[in-house]
Amino acid sequence: MKSLITFETFSKLDLRLGTIVKVNDFPEARKPAYKIVIDFGMLGQKKSTAQITASYNKNSLLGKQIIAVVNFNPKQVANTISECLILGFETEKGVVLLQPESAAVNGMPVK
Repeated sequence: MKSLITFETFSKLDLRLGTIVKVNDFPEARKPAYKIVIDFGMLGQKKSTAQITASYNKNSLLGKQIIAVVNFNPKQVANTISECLILGFETEKGVVLLQPESAAVNGMPVK
């Protein structure tokens, strides 16, 4: 377990619901990854990268709603800029993305 944080620290994260609208291969990455564009509704579209090629193919990701942190500083990953962090967890079979149980409006904050 990581060290404890305050609720105030946690509340600084902006977790939002978005829909994956574009997925491309990312051959420049050190580890197999995709370049992903996510629609966050009123927040607009944001780019991300994700090392999830072993768990998901490009077609299965299109239209999938996911949860992401949208208020990180942009990060350079190889030759692209990642603007948000898609959330998931590692299993024996690979990464599983966090998703809503039912469809909801893009950009909704996680509460």
